Amino acid sequence: MKWTSEKILETLDSCAEEFTFPVLDNGYVYLAATRMSIFGNESDWAIVIEVFGFSPRSGDPDVQIYTFSNNLYERDSSEKYVSEEAYRNYLENNPFNESRFIYPIDNSDWIDEEEQESLNLNGTCLLRSKEISFPLISDYEKSGIELEEDVPLTFEFCRFLAENYRELVLCTQEELRVSVLPSMELLFQLDDWEHPDISDGELPSSSEDFKNIANALEKGSFESFEASDKNNTHWRNWPEAGTL
Repeated sequence: MKWTSEKILETLDSCAEEFTFPVLDNGYVYLAATRMSIFGNESDWAIVIEVFGFSPRSGDPDVQIYTFSNNLYERDSSEKYVSEEAYRNYLENNPFNESRFIYPIDNSDWIDEEEQESLNLNGTCLLRSKEISFPLISDYEKSGIELEEDVPLTFEFCRFLAENYRELVLCTQEELRVSVLPSMELLFQLDDWEHPDISDGELPSSSEDFKNIANALEKGSFESFEASDKNNTHWRNWPEAGTL
């Protein structure tokens, strides 16, 4: 691969400095689940990070798909921008990163219309066409979720879904590869890793896991890859997420 590990880390650091890298303690999003997938071929690489969470401002829980690659696939077309200059700025300012959203929950009537942070217990949650019953309080406890109030809040239900229906809240393989070249193969996947505290000025290059990922991409093999013991991507490690 032409890209060295140093150049890969430099690219990720640049995205972090521009805040186009996942900020897990984003004050506007209650974090619920994450996953990282690494793709590659003989000449190209891609790192995809999924972040499932709930923002009362957007209304519906979503998965933001962050893709970082030396060769991004299916960029936005110029027709999506108000001018050719705006389109050029998009490409120039985001040469190695792309962001897309998917909404795994098919409906929204399970959220209170007047108070987005509360549940409508008379509604029905359809998670990828699967009807999900509202859990008992004891079910939240079994999932390691300590309720803030007497009744569950929307973000707490999202965390329950992430704990019990993880594969349904995260991306399908097709969704995951939305910005990844079809010629790239899935090389490795991590459910937990050492993520930098972007809002506190940390960069991906400070993480042992991202260093090891960059080295493995340069070598073209993850056979000897070992994740660090500093995993921190679970929502419990980012208590400020969603609190603004």
